[in-house]
Amino acid sequence: MSRTQTFSQAINEGLHEAMAHDDNVICYGLGATDPKRIFGTTVGLVEQFGEQRVFDMPTSENAMTGIGIGASLNGIRPVMTHQRLDFFLLAFDQLINNAAKWHFMFGGQSSVPITIRLILGRGWGQGPTHSQNLQAMFAHVPGLKVVMPTTPEDAKGLLIDSIFDDDPVVFLEHRWLHNQHGLVPEGFFRKRIGFSEVLKSGSDITLVSMSYMTVEAMWAIKILESNGISVEHIDLKSANPIDWPCILSSVHKTGRLLTLDTGVATGSIAGEIVARAAMDCFKSLKQAPVRIALPDLPTPTSFGLTKHFYPRAEHIVAAVAEMMGTTIEHQFERKFPHDVPGDWFKGPF
Repeated sequence: MSRTQTFSQAINEGLHEAMAHDDNVICYGLGATDPKRIFGTTVGLVEQFGEQRVFDMPTSENAMTGIGIGASLNGIRPVMTHQRLDFFLLAFDQLINNAAKWHFMFGGQSSVPITIRLILGRGWGQGPTHSQNLQAMFAHVPGLKVVMPTTPEDAKGLLIDSIFDDDPVVFLEHRWLHNQHGLVPEGFFRKRIGFSEVLKSGSDITLVSMSYMTVEAMWAIKILESNGISVEHIDLKSANPIDWPCILSSVHKTGRLLTLDTGVATGSIAGEIVARAAMDCFKSLKQAPVRIALPDLPTPTSFGLTKHFYPRAEHIVAAVAEMMGTTIEHQFERKFPHDVPGDWFKGPF
């Protein structure tokens, strides 16, 4: 049975289910037991499972990541939270040279089943050191899995699968999704990493999106369809591994591809998808694939600069219209500031 939950509630329930399912699952990180409990995602955990399995950590990212890796080599399945992705950059040595390579270097005899929750996103004056979307950097490292859920159901199901995957997983949560509502099944269930989802079938163009850009794409598709353009929409869900059969099959069908990314354009996941489509679907393409991503600049802080930094639904509509050789006259009326996703949004910061 399913019922409505927010994205953050789904994360919280996924943690509860995983820890109840296996006593070897632990949860720790900055804010895991503080009053706000990492934007509500760790509510009730320490009360139910105790301080031996749920605890805060000192601000020593590299050291505590190393402790988590050591624990995971000894039968523990740690779920570690650094809150903002930017903080985790201090632990790259542990992630890349230990967690990601261990299984390969020791001939598959042991692995590092650690799940690292990182919160990314934008808005509210976060600026260049608190708004980075670095999924492409993680996805570039062999041995790492990189998950980017969009819906509350995927947040719960993919988190549980990440926890019980024997490989290290970087689990990326966009802050603009935490208060999003959706139907979430009750109980313990897993959604397999590495499978995207066709949210909508279409025939004119393939639209591949990830994380929060999937929401912007949904708004854009309503306008596009009202103008007679049939869009096939794919939610990527994971940046590594990428579900190539799903994407390439769609591009073969439609002959057009637009990819949406939350990160900067150069070296992006969107760029990788465009490259692969160009190589494997060249004869099916009716025109060059297109990507929409952030400019190759540090994220601005000010309200005035961010207004023209982030792509929104209107940019998607304009790009598709150009690809289809048509013009769409539509004015997007927003009754809320550009640096929040909607008037319902109350955080997290």
